[in-house]
Amino acid sequence: MLRSEEPDSWWEAVYRDAPITTQWDDGAYSGPGKGKSPSSSNSMPAMVFSMLDALGVEPGQTVLEIGTGTGWNAALLSHRLGAESVVSVEVDEASAEGARTRLNLAGFRPLVHVGDGAQGYPERAPYDRLIATCSIGSVPLAWRDQVRPGGVIVTPWGPTYGGEAVARLAVAEGGTASGPFMGSSAFMRMRAQRKQLPPTGAYLDGREWPGTGGRSDTTLSPDDVGDWVHMFAIGVQIPDLFCRVEWGENGAYRLWLMDTGVTSWATADYEKGHEAFPVVQSGARRLWNELEQAWRWWADVGRPGFDRFGLTVDGDGERVWLDSPDNPVPLRAA
Repeated sequence: MLRSEEPDSWWEAVYRDAPITTQWDDGAYSGPGKGKSPSSSNSMPAMVFSMLDALGVEPGQTVLEIGTGTGWNAALLSHRLGAESVVSVEVDEASAEGARTRLNLAGFRPLVHVGDGAQGYPERAPYDRLIATCSIGSVPLAWRDQVRPGGVIVTPWGPTYGGEAVARLAVAEGGTASGPFMGSSAFMRMRAQRKQLPPTGAYLDGREWPGTGGRSDTTLSPDDVGDWVHMFAIGVQIPDLFCRVEWGENGAYRLWLMDTGVTSWATADYEKGHEAFPVVQSGARRLWNELEQAWRWWADVGRPGFDRFGLTVDGDGERVWLDSPDNPVPLRAA
């Protein structure tokens, strides 16, 4: 949608509480309608304000933003803190240039740096706050190094399997960062951490499904494990698991489960009105069994929402926990 062609619809879209895709396919597609994959957006206003509230900036503090996008978030931070206290890193040169223009027209001149967001911007470190407007699956070491002890990192975080939430991490001496998830989110992945997942055919060794897979049935419906929080709870317990969906007719589908090491796969077939669902599993692991165990753990501990989970990052890696850092979520991958 172009402002010059549809001004009324354009303004209506701008003022809706909804995200607006502003770039497709890393800028390779610029025609009418949709490209293949959205690669930049103007975030939903409610999400922008909730993340800024979690960031908790105060006058006199400095902020590093990862993902400039349109520049709106950088403008809000500049208004609050002064542009000289804001650094924003954008991987896409065209997006960065457009953001600079908008910011300058609004009277703000924060530093907008073109580069890999995973590297931050060490030249002005340390920062009091860091906010990411792209999702990650692992907190970059550079972020922890560039935020001073007592500072805060606010970032969307999600496992390979799916599901995502905004984490608010307090940084301590030695670079440890820990804190709760604040609620569900769905951001585009930071380019440096985009998922590179093997094709389905890599698991079948040239055979047609079901190949040499073993058959069984389950009473756990694939449709009962597909909500965003389900995917999060499953994914943090089985970090190397991912899924794909093969759609059939009348709402039927086949859920594929695969491990990133290309050792095992499983399928579960869903049809409306059924109480048992066919499962096929192949390889060294039984991925559907692992998924069932992960889902039942989540159900047994009271079906927690995102706000009961938290994340700790230190020299030993990353650990998702439930209710307290002393209560890590169990890992079930072989």
